[in-house]
Amino acid sequence: MAEARAAKERDGMAGGVQEGPCWVSLMVREPARAREFYGGLFGWEYADGPHQLGPYTRALLDGRAVAGLGQLPTGTGLPVAWTTYFGTRDVNALAAAVHACGGTVGVGPLDSPGAGRLALASDPGGATFGLWQPAEHAGFAVTGVPGAHSWSELLTRDTASVAPFYRAVLGFGAREDGPDHLTFTRDGHPVAAALGVGRSRARERG
Repeated sequence: MAEARAAKERDGMAGGVQEGPCWVSLMVREPARAREFYGGLFGWEYADGPHQLGPYTRALLDGRAVAGLGQLPTGTGLPVAWTTYFGTRDVNALAAAVHACGGTVGVGPLDSPGAGRLALASDPGGATFGLWQPAEHAGFAVTGVPGAHSWSELLTRDTASVAPFYRAVLGFGAREDGPDHLTFTRDGHPVAAALGVGRSRARERG
């Protein structure tokens, strides 16, 4: 089943927009070390750019794009983290929906000329995610095989506090798969999940 899904190379897109998670990016302080680590771990090779928003490389698996690695701006104190992006036909409208539903848009919407248009946002619990309106860069070229994206899961203090946000903003359905564990769906198919981990985690961390 994974091979069949991967073989389509995410051609199951509606109007050129990948439904659900469409890209992941890692922002680090030392990109060269990150490239070496993930290259050794997953067999990734790299292609430079786009550079409109700073130093950035695309990770390639067998020549197909699977992720991005960028450099954190110096002096910002931002954490090293992976970010999942969700595809949209209208990033401006989706950013407005984030605001309306109690989330925060921290960056954008802005253009990455020739690649697409993006925004970085956070849900009411503080977890960060991205929004991507594709132009030349549609997102993942392959998923569901070793070394490529296969699943995105949100760890949150409790799913009840954030599930309505994702349903309203991204149009996801949600089904309960256990105590405080939700699977988000689109057209009945699972696309991501949320797991409640209790309220003992530090409040300043999403």
